[in-house]
Amino acid sequence: MGSFRVAAIPTAVAESVRSTQKAPGYGFPAHKEVAAGRAPCRHCLGLIKVNEEELYLFDYDPFRELGVPPLPGPVYVHVRDCERHKGGGAFPEEYRGRLLTLDAYGEDRALVTEVRVSGGDEQQAAETLFEDPKVKYIHVRSTEAGCYLFRLDRA
Repeated sequence: MGSFRVAAIPTAVAESVRSTQKAPGYGFPAHKEVAAGRAPCRHCLGLIKVNEEELYLFDYDPFRELGVPPLPGPVYVHVRDCERHKGGGAFPEEYRGRLLTLDAYGEDRALVTEVRVSGGDEQQAAETLFEDPKVKYIHVRSTEAGCYLFRLDRA
């Protein structure tokens, strides 16, 4: 461990959605509902409890803070305040063993490689990707849904 740090969406993004009920940067309405299925919060990286907790669904561009052309997609956050994931160098527990796609990016958002993982090998796969000096960061996506989950930054 130690070649990367987990980066959840910024707190300012989650707070903006909660206060305006709109997607930051786009102004589209955020959809509010009680979680009906697996819904990972992109801020705390915990799961939003099915049939118990409310969520906001909104458009988010995971490249926005990297200053490159946009590529928005749907994401969730808790309606209630939640603490941003601390960003350590290990995969969050809720994502271990899931079907994940690791998109490794280099300069100017150039896709260096894509790796699909399952069954608990995500940590090693990320470590291996960061051995390539061309890899600047990795987007972790759900292989099943295709949506953005969180970013891994080089430590």
